[in-house]
Amino acid sequence: MLTVLIGAFRVPDLRKKLLFTLGLLALFRLGQVLPSPGVDVVAVRECVGSARGGLFDMVQLLSGGAMLRLSVFALGVMPYITASIVMQLFSVMVPKLEALRKEGHQAKITQYTRYLTVGLAVLNATTIVALARAGQLLPGCARPLLHDQSLLAVTVLVLTMVAGTCVVMWIGELITDRGVGNGMSLLMFTQVVAVFPSYMSTMLLMSPFAFVMILVSGVFLVAAVVFVEQAQRRVPVQYARRLVGRRMYGGGSTYIPLKVNQAGIVPVIFTTSLLYLPTLAAPMLGEEVGGWVSRTLTSGSDPLYMAVYVLLIVAFTYFYVSITFNPVEVADNIRRYGGFVPGVRPGRPTAEYLAHVLSRLTAPGALYLGALALVPLVAFAILKDPGTQQNFPFGGTSVLIMVGVGLDTVKQIEAQVQQRTYEGFLR
Repeated sequence: MLTVLIGAFRVPDLRKKLLFTLGLLALFRLGQVLPSPGVDVVAVRECVGSARGGLFDMVQLLSGGAMLRLSVFALGVMPYITASIVMQLFSVMVPKLEALRKEGHQAKITQYTRYLTVGLAVLNATTIVALARAGQLLPGCARPLLHDQSLLAVTVLVLTMVAGTCVVMWIGELITDRGVGNGMSLLMFTQVVAVFPSYMSTMLLMSPFAFVMILVSGVFLVAAVVFVEQAQRRVPVQYARRLVGRRMYGGGSTYIPLKVNQAGIVPVIFTTSLLYLPTLAAPMLGEEVGGWVSRTLTSGSDPLYMAVYVLLIVAFTYFYVSITFNPVEVADNIRRYGGFVPGVRPGRPTAEYLAHVLSRLTAPGALYLGALALVPLVAFAILKDPGTQQNFPFGGTSVLIMVGVGLDTVKQIEAQVQQRTYEGFLR
């Protein structure tokens, strides 16, 4: 990895792309620590320090500590990622969007994604500001989080967060177009990595033994995630030779790479977003029902919460894989170009074979995601020290984001380095 980065900085145009990407990432982090107008920074800092565990740590992780601090980029990349996932689902289920996708009109789908991002940002910002205004954003916080709770001040705060989301979306697209790697993935990677230094330093000061144990377990966890993320089933495809005029075309063999974790991080994000709804709805359900919801569906140490968490991840994994990989369409494309899977007849038998292989791979992939997501919850249940629980950094979601985005970005940089130094292979 270091060799790839050193080689990338030796290429002038690639060095400019890397520096451009790093500059935008630094601007993104600046917006995440910049407080929004009308927010009591001292009160927010004290309340965030006391509200720990469960979904609050997950929200802090996925927003880089910005959402609960009500910063300018408080919503981070979550509205855009949610909108992208929704549009990806709609492009399979809605005939008009499916026609646009098949015809190659990706620009229109991207424009619809931007509109949906703004709509989700307005909804999320309004909800967060309303909870902060009512004193329900951070339970147990006695101090008001806003200096001015008038309608004008709240409107300015909501507009600031929505504008920050639009700027984040623009930064992500700039990185994708002019920088290195996928912009939104790198922004999410930055959010996750940003909270690690504070977690690790606090852990070291509180318990050096726990720091060493967590560090060792984190290394093994990262190695396991790398192993599974790189694992794939290669379905061989053979192409027959075709005689066109006096020339022979085609021939050769290739393969279809089916990953064990075909769904990626999407099911975990879906489940986390869905399980955050009981936290928002608990104060409005009354004392008896709301208390039961708060004890069971918002606490990561509750067995019912763990069971629901894993079941939703498995269900979302199967659902997402089924709509993003169409065996019938893949089999038709293989047959159209004169290809076939050895030992399987083209057409419907190939589609059935691909569906069978995909279902066999999805089962361990879904269980892998569920087990990975349970790592921080089980650690919270084992570690009885509240301070240790608050600063457990190696959650399954964070490791999956770091490893996935890191591997993909390094591969893209390596490909660009090889492309620009291709002359050296001819000598």
